[in-house]
Amino acid sequence: MHRLPQKMRPEIRRLWKADEDMLVAYFLKLDSDTRRLRFCASVSDTRVEAYARNLINSDALVFGAFPDGKLRGVAELCILPDSLPRRAEVALLVEPDWQDYGLGDALLHRVVAAAQNRLVHTLEMSWLPENKRMQALAEKNHAIMGFDPDDVEATLDPPSPTPLSIIEEVVADSRSYLRSIYHVKAPADPVRPEVAPH
Repeated sequence: MHRLPQKMRPEIRRLWKADEDMLVAYFLKLDSDTRRLRFCASVSDTRVEAYARNLINSDALVFGAFPDGKLRGVAELCILPDSLPRRAEVALLVEPDWQDYGLGDALLHRVVAAAQNRLVHTLEMSWLPENKRMQALAEKNHAIMGFDPDDVEATLDPPSPTPLSIIEEVVADSRSYLRSIYHVKAPADPVRPEVAPH
């Protein structure tokens, strides 16, 4: 197991086209149980690779967690087209050896910030009932949850955008784009909004 120094925040940055091979390698190294929890089904290497390549080339926003300079967690934000009020789907994944160290929480906050600045009214998440870490993360962030024998669904309401939240994201994305191209390690992004309570 790997432990982060106390009070250290992991670097969370947006992933870009230049990060495609890194993202594919990350998904491919996941064990079968982790894949099943992420995709709610058993998936082959071929399907996982296709998913990762399509993801980084789609309209979705993808963020990575780099607690030790390497990609250890991924968050996805997919805005649903033609949804009014605007809705978006969220997916989170942290590799097993780096779970329980705050990466999921940091990724979720970054996704909420991105949704906030895009006027998303509701964030939607779902996971298998045995995924207790996702349930704990949702509860911690005041999500409204609905339980079903096959899955758990949850919603979050991002806060309204502010001039500061927009500026912070522009700065963070500019830095992350340069780091993606030149592979420069930098301090963590400053974007850390609070999830709006219900």
